[in-house]
Amino acid sequence: MATSVRAATDGPSPPDPSPPPSASPAPPAGPAARGAWRSRLYRWDLKATPYAFVSPFFLCFAAFGLFPLIHTGWLSLHRVELGGEAEWRGLDNYTGLWDSEFFWRALANTFTIGVISTVPQLLMALGLAHLLNYKLRGRGFFRVAVLAPYATSIAAATLVFAQLFNSDYGLINTVLGWAGFDPVDWESSQWPAQIAISVIVIWRWTGYNALIYLAAMQAVPQALYEAAAIDGASRWRQFVSVTIPSIRPTILFTIVVSTIGATQLFGEPMLFGGSLGVSGGSGGQFQTLSLLMYEKGWVTGALGQASAIAWVMLLLLLLIGAVRLLVARWNREAS
Repeated sequence: MATSVRAATDGPSPPDPSPPPSASPAPPAGPAARGAWRSRLYRWDLKATPYAFVSPFFLCFAAFGLFPLIHTGWLSLHRVELGGEAEWRGLDNYTGLWDSEFFWRALANTFTIGVISTVPQLLMALGLAHLLNYKLRGRGFFRVAVLAPYATSIAAATLVFAQLFNSDYGLINTVLGWAGFDPVDWESSQWPAQIAISVIVIWRWTGYNALIYLAAMQAVPQALYEAAAIDGASRWRQFVSVTIPSIRPTILFTIVVSTIGATQLFGEPMLFGGSLGVSGGSGGQFQTLSLLMYEKGWVTGALGQASAIAWVMLLLLLLIGAVRLLVARWNREAS
């Protein structure tokens, strides 16, 4: 009875003034959406900005490197004349090179000129770098002087050497005459012409390779030389037993780069031969693969054959690079 009277007296409970959870006002959508968009934009910027910075290189490489390479490969499978339409030939251009005596002669000339220009060049560069590595008077002057031939124009250097090796009035034949030797036909004979062209290459690139070797020699720890000197090693023994093994990777690098340069030799024989420079002399005695490619493409107009020669040169360079990797791996395993 008391309980019912108390309930009637109290009456119903007042309603809760706080609104239900579903009725609470939603926060404004603008700031949250803008924050999410900024976060997403920041992530995109963090990922895409590096690619945007390096994209000019890839665009230039695609336009001036990759596309010409692919297009040259496509031309090598066709018969293409200047101003004419392409006609599918498959591998006929490559088989034609295999049966061409001009191609094999140019390949042999490229190999011989490369050998007689690269080997003396690197040996002389090693000797110069070894001398410049010691304290000499005017060492800075000599370092700049050995680089001067590299800064000289190919055309200027070749024209000067063409005058020196001239068969009629050249200084070289004059000196040989004073020594009692007969004049040498430097332009029309095979070996003299190749030797003359190799001399131009040696003169131009020896200083460049010498500075590369010098930079590598200066990175060799002096403690090795001091230990060798304490053991009684002479300078020659230090050079053979300390310097050469320490700069072996640099020597391998210069061998590969010089070999690639010899494979692409063009300017020196072209200018040395004068009016017959494109054909490599009167009998092709110093025609290289680059000269043969130029002659096929722009003199005879056979762009398909010229493209095939270009791809053969590319395969040769890839082969040289593969040999270099094998030798480098062998050196790492041996050490």
